[in-house]
Amino acid sequence: MVNTRITGRRDRRLTPEDLAALRDSLHEQRLFREEQVRQLTAAPPRTDDPDPRASAARTEPAASARMVLADVEAALRRLAEGRYGHCHLCRRPIDRAHLMIVPQARYCARCRQVREVAR
Repeated sequence: MVNTRITGRRDRRLTPEDLAALRDSLHEQRLFREEQVRQLTAAPPRTDDPDPRASAARTEPAASARMVLADVEAALRRLAEGRYGHCHLCRRPIDRAHLMIVPQARYCARCRQVREVAR
């Protein structure tokens, strides 16, 4: 896991070692989410359930897993293109500590907070 490999550093810049650990974490997440999507979509839909909410409850986890998978794949593309670790909105660096927890993060703390308030 990324957090156990990288400890004690407080600066915001990502080192080559950080990037390698984050890449590994993202690859692990991608494999996990791909398998999760496969399992969630492999279950045959029940046609005998009269409650439409039950059907929606079965499709929501698969949709959520697909969204996270898309975020992970986008983060891997940013890594490959050398654009990883910068906020999509303000282009400032995303805090290193946050990336260690959420490697697919797209926004810095300030922009994340602004987006949450706007919802």
